[in-house]
Formats: sequence, structure tokens, C-alpha cells
Amino acid sequence: MGASIPAERANSRTEVPATSAPHEAVIRVEDLVGGFGDRVILDRFSFEILRGEIFVVLGGSGSGKSTLLKHLIGLHEPRSGRVWIAGDDLLAAQGEARLRILRRFGVMYQSGALFGSMTVLDNVKLPLEEFTELPDEARERVARAKLRLVGLEDAAQKLPGELSGGMRKRVAIARAMALDPEILFLDEPSAGLDPVTSADLDALLLDLREALGVTLVVVTHELPSIYAIADRVLMIDSRSHRIAGIAPPAVMRDESPDPWVRRFFRREATPAESEERA
Repeated sequence: MGASIPAERANSRTEVPATSAPHEAVIRVEDLVGGFGDRVILDRFSFEILRGEIFVVLGGSGSGKSTLLKHLIGLHEPRSGRVWIAGDDLLAAQGEARLRILRRFGVMYQSGALFGSMTVLDNVKLPLEEFTELPDEARERVARAKLRLVGLEDAAQKLPGELSGGMRKRVAIARAMALDPEILFLDEPSAGLDPVTSADLDALLLDLREALGVTLVVVTHELPSIYAIADRVLMIDSRSHRIAGIAPPAVMRDESPDPWVRRFFRREATPAESEERA
């Protein structure tokens, strides 16, 4: 594995504001090992995600990006290791204690996972119906407020099939925010979007972080989005199944000791003759 880049290096970008509490970890992962059958996909992952930052997980196709996300939100149980959410052990928690942890975050899945037979408003109201005792009038007010945050209040009575791909992504983000989570997990939010729509979505994520102070964990391999939004990047090395580095994207591009990592961030083709690895 290429040596990890120190995470505390200054971020060279100016577009993203400083995190609200740069030394407070809201997610902590320790020695996590994950896989399927005899295959190890994530080997001894240890890292922290800081409160208020936009933390990107990336790697080549099939490297385990979405698998890591599913471990962080409790859908997959690791073979070993621990995941702490705001100081609470996600894997050890049971019953109501686990539900309290799960309510700390919202998830936007790659496909959006909207219910096609329900209106946009009803899709966003669904978590409120399932997990709160608010009267319907209050649930509707909250759902409309979330749609307003993503610029789609006027689409409240439309069905998902009547919306563009970018609009469906925004609805999925609004639903993920329905319970006012402190952490948002987003799986490939820019996948399948044209460059302009993707840039608009990047701007939305930056605005949400600025306005709400949420921590965003974004799984993506879209380099323009990574350079636009990421405070730090965790890169998965699909060759060793370990962490290739954690740092701001410009530092990964310019200073990684691993030639493969530098080529990835520069979008350079693999040379004809293999480079010696650091």
C-alpha cells in the first residue's frame, strides 16, 4: 500500500469554507475488515470524519466504495473492527439505542430509491410518518421546507417519473434530510447527470453544508465534483484493498508517494511500462 498522506495538511482549495469544528470526529472507524465469503474487500480501515466537513470516498470501479458506505450506515456488519457515530458504537447498539444512532444520519442512494407511485411530497414525508408522531399538517410543513432547501417546492405534487434525473436526486436529498440528521451519506450523487446538472448539485451540497452545518460523506469517482466539494478524500486501493491515502484532493494529486494515485487524480493513462511503486 502507498503511504497515507497526512490528513492535517492545509486544504489548498478556496471554494469550500472551513469546517465548523475541525478537530471533532463525528465518525470514527477502527480496524474495519469487510468482505463477502472468502474475499476481503476492505482490509483494516481506520480513519475519522470530522464534523462539518465534506468527506469523499473514491476508488476505481469495484474497489469497495459502496461496500464501505454500507458498513458506515450499518447495512453490512464487518468481519472485525468498529464504527462509532457521534461517539456511539453502531455495531454494539441494539433496539432503541441503535435507532437513535440511525436517526443521526440520512442516506441518499445512487438510484434515488424514490417510490414511483407516490408524489414528491409524500416521498419526503415518508420518514416523518415512519419515525415521528407529528400530525399530518406538521409533516407536510416539514417536507415542504426540505423541498424548499433543494429548490423543488413547486414540484411537490409531481410524481418522480415526471422529473429529470437531477431533480430526482434533489428529492432524494430532501428525503434524506427529513429528520434533520447531522450527517448525510450520498452514494454517487452525480452519476448519470450531465456536467451542468452535476455542477448544480455540487453547489447545492456546498450550500447545504454552509446553511445547516451538516457533515457530508460522498461516494463518487467524478473528479470535477471531487475537486469542487471535497475537504478531504479517502482513496481505496483496489490492489491491496487498503486505504491508499487520506488528504485534500490537490494534495493527493500532487504529493502522493504512489504513482497510481497521482495518475488517478490527474486522469492519466497507465504507462506502457509499469512504474515502480513507492
